[in-house]
Amino acid sequence: MSEAVIIIENLGKRYVIDKQRQRADGLRHVLEDMVRSPGTWLRSRREAKLKRVDLWALRNVSLCINQGEVVGIIGRNGAGKSTLLKLLSRITAPTEGRFLTRGRTASLLEVGTGFHQELTGRENIYLNGAILGMTRAEIAKKFDQIVEFSEIEDFLDTPVKRYSSGMYIRLAFAVAAHLEPEVLIVDEVLAVGDAAFQKKCLGKMESFAHSGRTVLFVSHNMDAVRALCQRAILLDEGTIKADGHVDRVVEDYFSRFGAIHDSRRRSANGLVIQKVNLKNDLGHEIREFCPGEDLIVEISFDAHEVFEKPYFILAVRGQKGNCFTANMMLDGHRPNVLHGRGTISCRFKAIPLLPQRYTVQLAIKAKNGRDYIMHYEDVGSFSVNADLVTYGYKGEFQTRVSEATSVVIPYEWRLPDGSSATVSLSAPAMANLRY
Repeated sequence: MSEAVIIIENLGKRYVIDKQRQRADGLRHVLEDMVRSPGTWLRSRREAKLKRVDLWALRNVSLCINQGEVVGIIGRNGAGKSTLLKLLSRITAPTEGRFLTRGRTASLLEVGTGFHQELTGRENIYLNGAILGMTRAEIAKKFDQIVEFSEIEDFLDTPVKRYSSGMYIRLAFAVAAHLEPEVLIVDEVLAVGDAAFQKKCLGKMESFAHSGRTVLFVSHNMDAVRALCQRAILLDEGTIKADGHVDRVVEDYFSRFGAIHDSRRRSANGLVIQKVNLKNDLGHEIREFCPGEDLIVEISFDAHEVFEKPYFILAVRGQKGNCFTANMMLDGHRPNVLHGRGTISCRFKAIPLLPQRYTVQLAIKAKNGRDYIMHYEDVGSFSVNADLVTYGYKGEFQTRVSEATSVVIPYEWRLPDGSSATVSLSAPAMANLRY
């Protein structure tokens, strides 16, 4: 039986939030108010206290994570994921409860965390290693591997304050992964890097776990969570809602998406996505489709403010990345205004998808096309099921369909003997025709 490396008991973190800031917060203004009107100043301080509210980012969280586990922590924005990782990284202290971590812990929580802005990349490698408890000799032994993985050798002697966010992440992940901590904690920071580097990092975390170490991985990319993790934990409103096999917990996450109207789920701009339904061409809400069926994505929203000409962007993702999108910024079709409750839907016709599992991502941009009303977030999941033989597929390795590129655009082979063979997922294929 594996040894527990992270033990959490009734962990909680409370923040005190001021509902309304006082306009005169400077020392000079405070002294002036005290001198001019002591009574008014005292009343204002009492009123200020009444305006403070407690926000529990985490409450009653208890977990046990064993050595060698790769655990995905998922949930909506504001669910408490990053707060949990900050507590485990000892960046902040808990309000209640306790936790125990065994072994050296490395964390990647924010771009540039643990870096000194004035030091070069080379110097920061040694600084990070020292923070992790490594000796200089141990760091030097891994130095070349770190530089090779980060792919920033040309900028190694440049102060990191001149690095782009992608360069930060490349170096920070390379340091954290190669200095051999027992526990690696990774927040959504990998979303900053390019797709090739993200894939490289996921592969490194997978090999990291196979070596018997433990990984905690926070991401809104459910495909990455499914690919990397065997176990997932769903947080919502600071408490654990599900803990178990990754597929079951991810499905629970999607089923909960927007199911409860809660003002805390409102975006900073006042838009609530209440529900996202996936329907077939008959209008039935389903999670399993066949190749060639229509896929309807129906979005129910509640706009508490007026949004003029917003852009909606939908992306259907497979295991290899984006398959296809519907992007109002490209096609030019968008609502004149969003205000109050309503729905907007998009029908993808005759989806030419191989039997795999897919996710649907949603993003909403403001009228100017730059500012996000809602950043890209997974809002739905579905699978495509079919016997490929009925579509004319005769390959010997159909069991490897999950490794193939997801979309099949109809195509036709012309063979040396003069015959032709048509391949399509829009309808079951007929026998080969001869010219």
